[in-house]
Amino acid sequence: MKLTNSKIKNIIFFIMIGLLLVPQTRQPIQVLLHKTLALFGPSIIDESKQLKIEHYNWKLKDENGAILNFENTKGKVVLVNFWATWCPPCIAEMPSMQLLYEDYKDEIEFVFVSNEEFSVINKFISNKGYTFRVFNPITKYPDAFDVTSIPRTFLIDKQGRKVIDKTGAANWNSETVRKTIDELLK
Repeated sequence: MKLTNSKIKNIIFFIMIGLLLVPQTRQPIQVLLHKTLALFGPSIIDESKQLKIEHYNWKLKDENGAILNFENTKGKVVLVNFWATWCPPCIAEMPSMQLLYEDYKDEIEFVFVSNEEFSVINKFISNKGYTFRVFNPITKYPDAFDVTSIPRTFLIDKQGRKVIDKTGAANWNSETVRKTIDELLK
């Protein structure tokens, strides 16, 4: 029996479907797929369409109970990322987030937000070698964020305008993002 291209494609398709049905292989395959989709950086919002955050009334806490009053980020460049350890697109973009964090942690505010227990977050962060701080929300986020799915990331300029508003995985260590941050820091 000769295998045609069509039969080979069908076999590969059914193997992939089978692997997606197995819980142990589902997440790694999804993460790989999202990493492929996240090869590109997020788009910059046209200046005429950048919405301004009017209310900064939001409180968060880190694993040690230290409170972050989002009001204190006014006048700074801020990157806010809503994510979870179980989310394949979140996992896919985290290496690029870590690289960006390493280079800009002293220049911009990074606010990584998750609703998960810190024991789960810390295990994930430790296993991956990430060094950024994660916060749990204490109060509801400002309406300007309107998070309906994750990952959702915002880059906010010193005037409080959303320069980037990205849902889904992206390459946050891209030249476009770095150039944009450098311009915002001037």
